[in-house]
Amino acid sequence: MKFRYRLPAALLSAAAGVLALQSAGPWAQEPVYPNRPLRYVVPMPPGGPNDFLGRVVAERLSKSLGQPVVVENRPGADSLVGTEYVVRQAADGHYLIHVAASHVTNASFKAKLPYDPIRDFEPVTQLAGMKFILAATPALGVTSVKEFVERARAHPGKITYATLGVGSSHFLAGELLRLTADINIVHVPYKGGAQITQALLAQEVDATFISVFPVRPHIRSGKLRGLGVTTATRSAALPEVPTIAEAGPYPGYEMDVWQGVLVRTGTPRPVIARLNRELVTLLKTAENAAKISAAGLDPVGSTPEQFMELMKKDLAKWARVAKEAGIKPE
Repeated sequence: MKFRYRLPAALLSAAAGVLALQSAGPWAQEPVYPNRPLRYVVPMPPGGPNDFLGRVVAERLSKSLGQPVVVENRPGADSLVGTEYVVRQAADGHYLIHVAASHVTNASFKAKLPYDPIRDFEPVTQLAGMKFILAATPALGVTSVKEFVERARAHPGKITYATLGVGSSHFLAGELLRLTADINIVHVPYKGGAQITQALLAQEVDATFISVFPVRPHIRSGKLRGLGVTTATRSAALPEVPTIAEAGPYPGYEMDVWQGVLVRTGTPRPVIARLNRELVTLLKTAENAAKISAAGLDPVGSTPEQFMELMKKDLAKWARVAKEAGIKPE
């Protein structure tokens, strides 16, 4: 007769559990992500291209991640308030920040930042770019970048251009042309993009560097003149307007106005990879891309490494421009 030894049921269950943990390996220790609602911080006021894109991204990201993505506008001090808030949060991927080019250019125009724009953040992806255009009033009497430069040289310190203040994209574009073409033009600060457009239409100022989208109808109608686009390529919205680089010709002239997403340094790499994958996918979707393009933005979707390279490049570039222009951080 053969005797069979049977293990107690509890012991069999425990052994099965140990084997399951061993087969799961290191993934058994990985926390589920996301495990609660995400906060998507936009350090700019509601309205405007940054807030618009942030809300489009947050809405669609919540569907793909299976968790609510709540947009929080935390404006103030040229985006410093909202950015400092995020840098104080846990580095677990549940706090995302929507940044513009000012995230790195602020370092050249602010005496002291409460964070390091490169060291304290990890890039997820560049979301989009925005083409700026040099637009002028017909009363200025110029129809090209060359004529604009000639008029500025003939009347140094007389041509005015509207900006959102020192360090804004409008200001940077103007300073770059001022240094590149060796001209003397004067910036006049306004509180918002809408005020800039109205000031230009009312001929309070001679020109501005501004997003193509809000001034396109006025250029089409002849109320304003589009002289040159600030980016390396022309705008599909106004394909007849050359770039400043080709119209000058000033081959070294280029200013990109970008938007992207960052998380805190220390965020696990698998989390960043997941966020990058989801964001790039939604940017490439035809419906989302069309909606973003209709707002005057160019969808991008980059790798974290490509976005980091862009930020470092702009950090160095605008630091050089600020130095050459003799602008001291305030």
